Amino acid sequence: MTSTDALIALEPEQLSAPNSKFQSDDNKWPSVAKAVFWRLFTMVVSIALILVVWQLFLEVFNIDSFIGRGPVDVWNYLSTGQIGADARDQLWTASVDTMVDAGLGLFAGAAAAVLCALAFNLAPSAEQTFMPMAIVLRSVPLVAMTPLIALIFGRGLLAVTVISGIVTFFPVLVNVSLALRSAPKAAIDLCHAYGADARTTLRKVQIPTALPALFASLRIAAPLALIGALLAEWLSTGKGLGYLMLQSESLSNYNMLWSATALVTIYSVVVYSIIAAIERIMLAKFSDARG
Repeated sequence: MTSTDALIALEPEQLSAPNSKFQSDDNKWPSVAKAVFWRLFTMVVSIALILVVWQLFLEVFNIDSFIGRGPVDVWNYLSTGQIGADARDQLWTASVDTMVDAGLGLFAGAAAAVLCALAFNLAPSAEQTFMPMAIVLRSVPLVAMTPLIALIFGRGLLAVTVISGIVTFFPVLVNVSLALRSAPKAAIDLCHAYGADARTTLRKVQIPTALPALFASLRIAAPLALIGALLAEWLSTGKGLGYLMLQSESLSNYNMLWSATALVTIYSVVVYSIIAAIERIMLAKFSDARG
């Protein structure tokens, strides 16, 4: 076996902590289940706090009852007879459209950002060339770019994916690029000592150590992808929760407007918590017994 083959046989944890003893599956997964349960609990608490702050906002600022709707008002609206049933159907149809739009944008933007970060790491000259261009592009307000994007890509799913992906792309690109450059120098030197090339070092050391930054970026980017999808629906596609909110405001249907707003907020919290739970499960595979 050559020195490079020996290096490839090593696990990522062995490069960063050669003398550590790993947890067995029996010890690891109960702790993961506890972490997931705790994440779900904090999600419920977060939603409860949002409802409290929502009601306090209406009372502190003395919002006119013609415009303002509290959590109880929204609940009564959605649970009352045929009107509530029709409203739930509208919200469900719009929610499916919006979540599909946001999910595709999040996946496309994050995947493109990770690929670019990996390319920048392997070719630093490419980063020096293209990163300033990306920063300049990001400085342009998205609301100003949306009509142009709709003109180029149409008013369908592709345009929404592009708009939602743009807001996802940049935080993931910056954080993952920084994490790849911040890999432990000792582990990288060990790779070099075994004769590994840049790609092997990237796969065995830099990518595993960049996983926490990737998931942190996804937790930030997920609500942004939802906002991007709403913006695209509002300005371009004429469907989803974004358009439903615009339509409700123009028709003075404030019950529907506040219901849609509450759903968007809840979806953001839920998606954030789901990504955090997946993060704990994935990182458990790379954890060691450091205590």
